[in-house]
Amino acid sequence: MKTIHILPAARQDLVDGFHFYEMQADGIGRYFLDTLYSDIESLRINAGVHPLSMGSYHRLLSKRFPYSIYYRIEENIVLIYAILDNRRNPEWVKKRIERDRQ
Repeated sequence: MKTIHILPAARQDLVDGFHFYEMQADGIGRYFLDTLYSDIESLRINAGVHPLSMGSYHRLLSKRFPYSIYYRIEENIVLIYAILDNRRNPEWVKKRIERDRQ
């Protein structure tokens, strides 16, 4: 079983998503976090099966929200670099992912 490490930028993505959905209706933000953490937890077993995107990042699509989880595997550790809304401009997503490479 793999260890999961959510990098600071990805943690901020979760906070931003929480606030966005919580503004839509009370409790939706909590449901968003529960869902995304469940998706992340699935990587303990399934990491590496998702297609590569934006170069060398695997991309896991969330089951309930229009979000993607971008991650890499180093040895036995899953590093989560970004958790982004799929409705974003693809160029913005690409720039964001490239920024985190540096």
